[in-house]
Amino acid sequence: MDTWLDHLLVTLALPQFGLSTVFVVSFISATLLPLGSEPAVFGLVKLNPDLFWSAIGVATVGNTLGGAVTWAMGLASHNVVDRYQHSKHHLKALVWLERIGPKACLLSWLPVVGDPVCAVAGWLKLPFWPCVTYMAIGKFGRYLVMTAALVGLFKS
Repeated sequence: MDTWLDHLLVTLALPQFGLSTVFVVSFISATLLPLGSEPAVFGLVKLNPDLFWSAIGVATVGNTLGGAVTWAMGLASHNVVDRYQHSKHHLKALVWLERIGPKACLLSWLPVVGDPVCAVAGWLKLPFWPCVTYMAIGKFGRYLVMTAALVGLFKS
């Protein structure tokens, strides 16, 4: 079993598979599914240091597209969530997001709350492209800082 897992990890880390793996994991982790993409990015960069910027770019694009899908899910769920509109916490969050606007999507990089912020931005019908732009900025910053820190921390 260990040999099989080692072979799989080595295969996924190859440049021709590694970047697509990073894209898929980053995309999925930006939806409401609980999955972190940083280990995939770090693993690829650790095994292929020359792919640092490519991995950051692919992870940013995948995670941003996943955030855009989450935004669309929020927009689609607008009618379903209407029944909770009188909740005190719901109203506070809506007021805060409406006041901040698309810039709130900068917080999309945060664990636990980042993806729901994207969904609520869609639910509030905040402008799509400004939201996606702020998502991309936040997610790029996260991947850049996390990967650079991990590479520096685990230097060979």
